[in-house]
Amino acid sequence: MTINRRLPSRALASTALGLAFAFAGTFSAAAQGTLNLYNWGEYINPEVLKAFEAETGIKVNLDTYGSNEEMLAKVQAGGTTYDIVFPSVHMQDIMAKLDLLEKTDINTYEGFKNIEPTFLRAKSDPKGEYCMPYAWGSVGIVYNREVLGKDVTGWKDLLATVSAKNLKFTLLDDMREVLGVGLILNGKSVNSTDAADLKLAADTMIAMKPHVAAFTYDARPMVQAGDVAAGHFFVGAMVDVFGAPEKLGYVIPEEGATMYQENICVLKSAPNKDNARRFLEFYTKPEIVALNIAQQTNGTANAPARSLTPDNIKNSKEINPPAEVMAKLQIFEDLGADLRKVDRVWTQVKTAQ
Repeated sequence: MTINRRLPSRALASTALGLAFAFAGTFSAAAQGTLNLYNWGEYINPEVLKAFEAETGIKVNLDTYGSNEEMLAKVQAGGTTYDIVFPSVHMQDIMAKLDLLEKTDINTYEGFKNIEPTFLRAKSDPKGEYCMPYAWGSVGIVYNREVLGKDVTGWKDLLATVSAKNLKFTLLDDMREVLGVGLILNGKSVNSTDAADLKLAADTMIAMKPHVAAFTYDARPMVQAGDVAAGHFFVGAMVDVFGAPEKLGYVIPEEGATMYQENICVLKSAPNKDNARRFLEFYTKPEIVALNIAQQTNGTANAPARSLTPDNIKNSKEINPPAEVMAKLQIFEDLGADLRKVDRVWTQVKTAQ
């Protein structure tokens, strides 16, 4: 996965910003140590970090990564001073197997009551004893209705439209996301490693290739410019839709879709565990979460925070899907050694002519 799905809006919601500083407290002149975050690129509103520093006097340092694998490799290599990381759910499970995560007992903190239990998705941490849900979202289709001449409802509708009009769209350059589309369109689990299921998925995606302009994470500017009709992309593209609602749209495909979720975890090697725990507690505050979501346009597991977000986010069925749509979203699991099977099929998709 890549940082592009998490690119935020540059315009902060003034109401959420005001809320955050109203609750931030008074800056402590005496520094209370440091906190070192290792997060996906641009996946946190800087104003959240400023508010934490203002309330606690703890100096926050932020470093960024572009994939779960990059983060894991750096942590496993050792020698880092990172306290907190933000793994996807399946990567949290991998890190748990490797004994890299600290038990925080964050689920005993009073603010944890704001977290909806359905978002405790890590198999290794079903009660939230280690990590806390951070943000989530769907992976759907961002499209240019001026090019398509209509709104689309899903993959079959998009394919019929681009075929009739000789248009192109993009797919993510992401093995599991692309094959996930193929699996979903064939009624299979996105975590299937059955050879027959993977062949079905590969054949489905190869059949799309005449209409695929590129496998890329850079779909957003291409769709905005009308260079392609649509792009396979993350819900963070709602930033663009909010900026040009007459021209652009985003849809969670009616056939179903994948979803991502990242959690906040403390590393067992963290040098500042108390400060890390304090940050987790800070991030249970609805007004702080709302400040972050106002910029990120992701979903949140913090139920009270949703009512504090700007109206366009709060009322967005794309960011906050109804229950019947949520039921159609699938999240990736750790496949272990079977990931090699998926990789082989992905190579077939990428190289097919």
